[in-house]
Amino acid sequence: MNSRFILLLFVMAGLVVAFAPLPVPAIAPQARTFRIDARQFAYFPSELKVNAGDKVNIQLVSTDVVHGLYVDGYDISIEADPGQTATLTFVADKPGSFRFRCNVTCGAMHPFMIGKLIVGSNDWFFRSIGLATLAVIGVVVSKKQKA
Repeated sequence: MNSRFILLLFVMAGLVVAFAPLPVPAIAPQARTFRIDARQFAYFPSELKVNAGDKVNIQLVSTDVVHGLYVDGYDISIEADPGQTATLTFVADKPGSFRFRCNVTCGAMHPFMIGKLIVGSNDWFFRSIGLATLAVIGVVVSKKQKA
């Protein structure tokens, strides 16, 4: 076989693996509850992972001063007084990665008080396995052609 033709086949197979919809069964939406401790100038935990369609309950607990939590892309927010808990509930219906941040000025490092909400499944992991497998097959085929 012509080496250019084989290269074209591998490039096309790689594009299919990288961009075709995966036959991964959808995960049923569920209720997810997170307790986030807010203190100058960080959230603990600072990263939340949910599936698309999940009902998300965030319990924001302020440990020192008044803190807020605003979720970019969802345009929702809450505020918690020191020693108090505030609850925010929403449906994670927008897939992607969204920043959440303090929307109450809480001190000098306030602009750096951020976290991340990740909505969706990690299908890039499965795609990378497919691309790695395709690369190994390509190396084996090219070795056999040279021999």
